[in-house]
Parts: sequence; C-alpha cells; structure tokens
Amino acid sequence: MKNDSWIVIVNPKAGSGRGLKDWPIISNQMYNSNLKFTCLFTEHKYHAIELTVKAINDGFRNIVAIGGDGTIHEVVNGIFIQKAVPTTDICLAVIPAGTGNDWIRMFGISKTYSEAVQSLVEKRTVLQDVGKVSYYETSVQHTRYMANVAGLGYDAVVNLEYNNLKDDGKYGKSLYLRSTFHTFLKFTPKKFRIKTDGKLFYEGMVFSGAVGIGKYNGGGMQQTPEAIFDDGLMDLTIIKKMSKLRIARNFKLLYSGNIYNIPTVIHTQASKIEIETWPETRIEIDGEAVGTSPFVFEMVPQCIRVVVGSRYKIK
Repeated sequence: MKNDSWIVIVNPKAGSGRGLKDWPIISNQMYNSNLKFTCLFTEHKYHAIELTVKAINDGFRNIVAIGGDGTIHEVVNGIFIQKAVPTTDICLAVIPAGTGNDWIRMFGISKTYSEAVQSLVEKRTVLQDVGKVSYYETSVQHTRYMANVAGLGYDAVVNLEYNNLKDDGKYGKSLYLRSTFHTFLKFTPKKFRIKTDGKLFYEGMVFSGAVGIGKYNGGGMQQTPEAIFDDGLMDLTIIKKMSKLRIARNFKLLYSGNIYNIPTVIHTQASKIEIETWPETRIEIDGEAVGTSPFVFEMVPQCIRVVVGSRYKIK
C-alpha cells in the first residue's frame, strides 16, 4: 500500500559524524513543519541501498537522504534495484550533511537545515538523467548508477586513497587535499581508448578523466563544467598526459569552471561512452571507489524525480 509520508535515511557517519549529531535539529524542524516521517539509520557501507529497496517495497514513495554524495549514490542505486514501481514514481529529497555535498549544487538545495526542510514542504520536483555504468572487480562485471560524476585515472586513485583514510577512522576536510597531493606525486598516466556513441573519440595517454551528469565533484571542482542534468547526454572530459608542473599551475582552473582553456584537455558529449585502458585503471562513481576498467557508460534519461531547493527556478 502506498505511504505518502517520508522515509528518512540518515548516514550517521556523514560529514565526520554530523549526520548523527544534527539529526535531533533536523527532525525537530521536520516535525514543526508538519511533515510525517519515519527515520532509519545506516549501519554499514551500502546499507542505504538495502534500506531504500525495503522502504519502496513497503510502500514508501518519498525518500529523504541525510548525508553526503555517497549516501545519495546509494539511495539512487536502491531506487534502481527495486522493481516494485517505475523509478520516476519515487521522490528523492536531500538534506546535506556530508563533506563535499556536490550533487546538491545542481538543484539549489541549501546547506541550511531550515531551508532544506522547507524544500520538502514545497516539494517542487524535476527529473534528472542518470548514467548506467559497468566496470570490473576481480574479473567480474558489475553495474552501478551514477547520479553525478564519475572519475577515471588520477581522480579515481585520489578518491580510493581518500575512502581508505575514512575507512581507517580518519575525518576532516583536509583528508581529500592530503589524498590529492599524495597521489599526485606517485601517479603515472595510462593509455586510454575511448569510443563515444560508437565512434573513436581519443586514443592515447591520459592523466585523468571525468564523465558527468552534473558539473561538480571533489568538493566544488568543475571537471565537467558544461554538463546539464536533464539534456540526455553525459559530458566527458579528458586530461591528456602533461607535466606535473603544468598540472599544478593549472589546478585552480578545476574550480573556476575554465578547465577547457587548457590545451591538453579535450571534451565531448555522448549518450554512450566505452573506455578501455592499458594497464587497467580505477573508477570512482559519485565519490565511491568501485572497480577497474574497461568501462561502459550508458544514458538513462530523466529517470529520477528530485526535490529542488526553494530558490531553484524550474524551467
């Protein structure tokens, strides 16, 4: 039976424990806004996927994720794994409590809890695209759904080290910066062969790459600055092999949205992207380090219904 109240999935470890610490504040604001809700806490990695599937099977159609980009990634994958209803029947809202909070930038969702809760009350929604991504783990092919940005090569190795540090119990915004520079010193480019919509796009040495539904990742970086979340296309950015000195000099362009001003950066858009590498290289999806090449990205257009922020202008 359909349940019109909200199921709230809280990641207590998000934002160095902010998800747990701030839940009493958030829940009080939801209660005072006359929102009906049931709360569930994640207890381990990928638990949000399980909780999402069960909630939908139990009749819930409105889901609030309280956490960061990793929590959103798990909830979105849960929405796709369940087979009870079409994915567009589910309404996804987010109250940000993570470290990077990149996905919310697309939709004008406020980091202020009272404003984020107000967006639940208003419940204005848009449909966003999602990327279906295949990759390998120990020679076995796996599939994930990408709500924001996937990183390849250097970007993915940075993310792997960052996640390993978090798994070891370390927290703080400096962790990502630490991982960035530590990986930078030891990383070597890989050979890529990339096909977009069935045609060869690039073959050669690659330092790093990104495939985006959204514009932002890595805590505000813009590796796919021209991406539009509902245009039916994925944006692909490739940083070719270049000297580490040149990379360091241009690093600020990752944050300004001017990465395409670098001559050794190429980009395109496509509904299907196929990537082979030699040797194999890693991938991260929405900030989660998941596996290795080869990769296939396929567009799933306008398939997730998202609650936007109060200030977001719906076209």
